[in-house]
Amino acid sequence: MSARDRILAAIRAARPAPLPPAEAIAAEAAALLDAPESVRPRPVEEVLAAEFVRKASALGTSFDHLPDRAAIPLAVKRYLDTHGLPPALALQPAPALAALDWTDIDTHDTVAPDQAAALGLALWGIAETGSLVIHSGADAPILLSFLPLHHIVVLEERSLLPHLEDYAARMAGQPQPRNAILITGPSGTTDIEGSYVRGAHGPGFLHILMIGG
Repeated sequence: MSARDRILAAIRAARPAPLPPAEAIAAEAAALLDAPESVRPRPVEEVLAAEFVRKASALGTSFDHLPDRAAIPLAVKRYLDTHGLPPALALQPAPALAALDWTDIDTHDTVAPDQAAALGLALWGIAETGSLVIHSGADAPILLSFLPLHHIVVLEERSLLPHLEDYAARMAGQPQPRNAILITGPSGTTDIEGSYVRGAHGPGFLHILMIGG
């Protein structure tokens, strides 16, 4: 008997284990939700913002802590200068950003395929994973999160959530976006010969402007 025949014979002889009753499955699922703190990972930092920064920084995300939104243009200019980038930016066409003083930076609301830098808003941050949550919309073009080499994101500290399921709870009963993106660190891959390559599937740099605190 060939190896192929032995494998097929074993498959034919196998008998799937009987499924437990539906009531038992429902009870097991309910038990998982009964005490969520018993299965959630415990944060290292006591302060939510510190835990978010710890997780995101470990993944290669950089930070700038700002007192308010008025400080955003200067922080962006500082970031562009530090990385040797021209004073130009694809800017999310959101009223909160458009109202800022962009005198020293050339802003535009379209994203070029070779866009060096773009700035947008995050709705929430997930402290457990160091992730950003971004929804697409009329004033939030989705390509802002994918095309630029440098993705700069504004995140309000008050918008931090402890766990991913807290985001799901916030969205329960709410209108669903066409696209919901969870961004966890800059894009990278080691698929090719185990060598780390930044920007393989999206921005190679992720910089968060944390507001408040």
